[in-house]
Amino acid sequence: MPLYETVFIARQDLSTKQTEELAKSFEEILSNNKAKVANTEHWGLRSLAYRINKNRKGHYVLFHIDGASDAIVEMERNMRLHEDVLRFMTVKVDEFPKDGTIMMKKDAA
Repeated sequence: MPLYETVFIARQDLSTKQTEELAKSFEEILSNNKAKVANTEHWGLRSLAYRINKNRKGHYVLFHIDGASDAIVEMERNMRLHEDVLRFMTVKVDEFPKDGTIMMKKDAA
């Protein structure tokens, strides 16, 4: 199956727990459509480059997804409709990083 990376930004006024619950709801949508989330990374509350809907910060979450494009389309449709999601982006990748993403390495240093 094809591999995808999805990053979404949630509103700044959500708590960390609410952001995790939001991520779990999107994971459930993917699993219902026969896709598997290989890895989830919560990058935390970060400053945005510019204001989005009066928000200066946002909670960033990354998914590594192994599944068909139908599952991705359904997840993106739900993200588009959800009022807590400011932005999202999905890209197709050849393989997942073996030792975590650069964002997680940067925080560990």
